[in-house]
Parts: sequence; C-alpha cells; structure tokens
Amino acid sequence: MNDDRKYLRVARASDLLDAVRRAARQEQFLEVVSAEEARARFARHLDLTPLPGESVPLAAALGRVLAGDVLAPTDVPPFDRAGVDGFAVRASDSVGATDAAPRRLALNAEVLVCGRAPTLAVDRGMATAIATGGVVPRGADAVVMIEHTELIETAQGPAIDVRRAVAPGQFVSHAGSDIARGETLLRRGTTIGSREIGMLAACGLAAVDVVRRPKVAVLSTGDELLQPGEDLRPGSVYDSNGAILAAAIAEAGGEPVPFGAFPDDDAALEAALRRALAASDMVVLSGGTSKGAGDISHRIVSRLGAPGVIVHGVALKPGKPLCLAVVKEKPIAVLPGFPTSAIFTFHAFVAPVIRARAGLKSEAVPTVEATVPVRVASELGRKEFVLVALVAGEGGLVAFPSPKGSGAVTSFAQSDGFIEVDALTTVVDAGTPATVTLIGQAGSVPDLVVTGSHDVALDAVLGHLAGRGFSARTIAIGSLGGVAAARRGECDIAPVHLVDPDGDTYNMHLVTPGLTLVRGWQRMQGFVYRSGDRRFEGRTAQAAIAAAAADPACIMVNRNSGAGTRILIDKLLDGARPAGYGNQPRSHNAVAAAIAQGRADWGVAIEPVARLYGLGFLPLSPESYDFLLVESRRARAAVQAFLAALKDPAVRESIRGLGMQPHET
Repeated sequence: MNDDRKYLRVARASDLLDAVRRAARQEQFLEVVSAEEARARFARHLDLTPLPGESVPLAAALGRVLAGDVLAPTDVPPFDRAGVDGFAVRASDSVGATDAAPRRLALNAEVLVCGRAPTLAVDRGMATAIATGGVVPRGADAVVMIEHTELIETAQGPAIDVRRAVAPGQFVSHAGSDIARGETLLRRGTTIGSREIGMLAACGLAAVDVVRRPKVAVLSTGDELLQPGEDLRPGSVYDSNGAILAAAIAEAGGEPVPFGAFPDDDAALEAALRRALAASDMVVLSGGTSKGAGDISHRIVSRLGAPGVIVHGVALKPGKPLCLAVVKEKPIAVLPGFPTSAIFTFHAFVAPVIRARAGLKSEAVPTVEATVPVRVASELGRKEFVLVALVAGEGGLVAFPSPKGSGAVTSFAQSDGFIEVDALTTVVDAGTPATVTLIGQAGSVPDLVVTGSHDVALDAVLGHLAGRGFSARTIAIGSLGGVAAARRGECDIAPVHLVDPDGDTYNMHLVTPGLTLVRGWQRMQGFVYRSGDRRFEGRTAQAAIAAAAADPACIMVNRNSGAGTRILIDKLLDGARPAGYGNQPRSHNAVAAAIAQGRADWGVAIEPVARLYGLGFLPLSPESYDFLLVESRRARAAVQAFLAALKDPAVRESIRGLGMQPHET
C-alpha cells in the first residue's frame, strides 16, 4: 500500500512537470499574415450573399432588410379624400365668390366624417359638410374651407355663403395620389425603418418578406470562466465575452445563439462546437486561440472538417491570435480571450460577414482628425489599433490613448475611437496629428473633461452633474498626467494630490498662470495589509514600513509612476527598493486586491478602499485631493455646475459617507 502511494505521488509530480513543460513550450501560429491578407483568404471561402427570405409580422420588421420588391396592393388614399374641414362642392358653383358677392349653396342632409361613406350626391347648387379625411361624394370636385364660408338659415333649410372661389381638385387628395396600386412601394435590399413601416401599414400589409438574420452561435472557453451571478472563486473571472459578443452580433444584424462557456477540455469543446455548427449559420468562439498552455480551440477547429483553418495569426495589436476557419461552408471565428482584442477582431472580421448575410450594406466608417498629446510606443511588425478618448483642446480635438490594455472590459466601452499605427512604426510622438476612426455613436465631445487622479468620491460629484443633464468624461492618468493635460489646455478639471517636494503642503505648488486651485476634500493615506498579520498589527505606519522594507520575504505592491501616491511612497522609502517595488498598478483598488489575494503583503492606499476590501489600515497622513481649474474654461456651464456641486450640501454629505472630509468652501 505504501509503495502504491509513493508511485501515485511520483506519477502526479511527473504529470505536473509535463504540464509545466507544455506551458513553457509555445506552439507557434500557423502563419502570421496581414489583416488585408486574412480578410481576403477568409472571403474566398465564404458565401457573402444575403440569406433566403422569411415572412415576419410588420411589428417585427424594424431594422430588417426586404428580401424582394414590395408592390402596392391598393391605392393610398383608397378614395378621393378631403384635405381640410369644410364643404364638398362643385368648383363651378364657386366661380366669382367674394366677401362682397358670396355664392349661396344649400346643404345636403349629411355630414361626412372619417370612416363614413357618402349617401347623397352633390348636385348643382348643393354642398355637403365634410371633415378632414372624409370621402369626397359623387358630384363634388373640390372642398371649400369652413373659414371661407358663413352658415345661413333659409326657409328651405340650412345653407352656406361661399366667400372665396375654389378650383377643381382644390383641397382634395385623389385616390392613388400618394401610392398607386401596382407600383413598386419598396425595393429589395431596403432597410426597414419607421418610415417604411408606415408605408407598408398604409397599404394594409400585416407581414413582409425580409432577409433571414444569420444565426450565430456564441461560445466561450476557459477553465477560469464563470457565468454572471455565480460566486467568484480565486483565479476565476466572469464570462463577459459571451455577453459582449451576443450583443455585438445583434447590433450587426445577426441572431445570437448563446451556448455558454466551456472548460479547456478537448472532448467537451469539440462536442459543443459540432452542436453549434449544426444549429447555426456561423460560429463565434472566444478564447483558447493563442499559443500557450490551455489554448486548444484552433486545434479542435482544424478537426471539424474541410477546408478547416484558413488563418491563424494576424499581424494586429490587439488581435494577433485570431483564428478564422470554414467548415462545410459555415464560417468559424475563434477570437482572442481578452475582451478588447475579442471585440476589435469581431468588428474587423466577423461583423462584415454577418451584415452581408443579413443583407445589410457595409457600414460607412466615420473619422475625425485629432492630435495625440502623449508619446505612444508600438511594436514593430504589427499594425496596432490604439483606443483613444476624444476631448476638445485649445487647437482642436485631442485623442488621449487609453491607459488600459486589451484585457480590460471597459477599454472599448470608454473609448470614442482608435488610431492606427503602421506596422513599421515604433513610436508615435507627442503632438502627432492622427486620423481617429470613430466607434459606434461616438463623435460628440462631453460637456466636462476631468483628467488626472481618480477618487471614489469624484463619482459622487459627477453623478450629481449627470442628474442635471451634463455628460462628463474622466481620464485617469494620474496626478502628474492631469497637471500636464491642464497646462496644455486639454481638460477642464485636473484632480491632483501631489505633495510639495520642498515641504508638506499639497497641490499649491502646481498653480501656474492660467490654472487655479479649487479645494476638494481630505482623505487619509495609509499602510495597508491583511488583517491579523502579526508583522504589522499594533505598529505605527512608519514602523510597519520600516519592518516591511527590512524583511526580504515581505512583498509590497507599489503604484504607477506619476501617481500622487507613488510620490508619497518614494518619499517614505527614501531610496529603498523593497521586494515588489516593480509591481506598479494604476489604482488604489488594484493595490488592495493584490494584498487581499495574497499576491502582496503591503502597500499604500486610501482608507475607504482598504475598508472596502476588509484590510488592515495604519494611518500615514491626510492628503488633499483638489482640482486644477483651467481658467479659460471657467465660464462653461458644465464647469460652473461642477464648482456648484462641490458646495452642494447633499454632495458634501455623500463625500463624507465615503470616508472623506470636504474642505470648507
């Protein structure tokens, strides 16, 4: 029995080492090709004609594409119709009518309202009261407006004096004058909007033939994936790609068919892909297409049938691991697992196929010209798409590169567009003009641009502005980045919390001509650690830092260069470089998460964030989180609303509730 256990331990250790070797041994891409070549290869194997038609109720036709010409089955209007309230007359009976010499006409004993068919003809010297939309009776060829008549009581009954002559056909819409029976009402390929719905309804059509939407199966793969609503486990993430791609498929004109997320298991994933192929017109899978351990998707796709994998590896950033395949004339796209990479490659390679099969025209890609304000490094040999946020600068639009990578869910959502960096370019210098390709409905700049350090209490202020109808964009690039943006006139407000290197005051040293300091609130920075850690419990923050810096087994988590907290950390360390110093995330939350998850032992963050993560907190020093105001923008309504919000009692109470202390105004 002991020998058996020893054998099992040896076997497990051997399996673990094999797994490590597989992870370290990168399987190469099939062939890395340009984006243009990838599209061309994919297109050669695809049918890009619209799918066959299907009949749908008119209420479900909005946004669909007509599968064939629609001929009008009836006239619109279907009868001669009055265009005004008045009286149906013979135009000849009104000749010469004036205020001084009216023409008197006897009234028929009926009133023609909408929906009532006439029973009496209009004979010479007669008139019939009629409402707008009423059927013009036999004998009448014009309608005189009620304003141009006067009711007269005679011995023979009611009559009217007509005080203005009318011409034949005046104020009459003749049958078929809008739509004539048998004419082509709408042509094949027309996208149905509200106007087209009205035309179809006017002809009495309750259903219409439209191009069938392509059914697109959506799958995700990864051992780490959980469905939204499940409890998050260590090392796990929620499957956001499935939801993002399903929505993007619907936006592109397809019908998403969610299949869910699957572990990195060959047999399970292959079975799911075969079911997806059988139930759809095309398949979109995200994850498992790179060249590391656990990336199995492209290998499974290659076994599904001919012609198989067409492209695996595209010279793009983000998006290099893209895999495009065709199996039994059905496209399969295996997208990278990182959200931004997935959505970029979807729009570049998959959405055009969906639109073509749905009968939709190619989208016109709107662009604007802007200036890139900071230096952007790029990888030689790959065309790079850099996501940017647009703001109004002193000399035109400014395109701020997103500080988040392709793994960030919010990168795409919080960007207005992207710039292309050529494969042979390694650096885009600050101040370079660039063409920005807009994303979605982007293009208008926000009412307020806030660039610099971020704080949870800032959301309370901006939420107040949103309630008053002002849109705001926050670009979190750290205090120093905010200062630089404010001095270049690329924002309205720059939040900062920088200690004066020659003293202990905050932010006053940042004021220069054209910039004014607006006081915000005070917050407490402190030493953050896991509660119960005996190395730090009961110490002061300064003593804890000294103990941590002296212990090589104690790992810190730092902050990014340019952040106010980083400047404070460097001042406290006084030149020391403890273990973990090189780990430099961009937010207080990231610092707290690293400590809470055991990837680091200590760091510096603000007290509200430490409490949010259930961490221990040793106060270091209070700091002022203030705002640099660009004076040339002070008069803007959104800026005035921001300044007023800082004084608003409800907003100030919200800030206190988050653990901050607003400065006196």
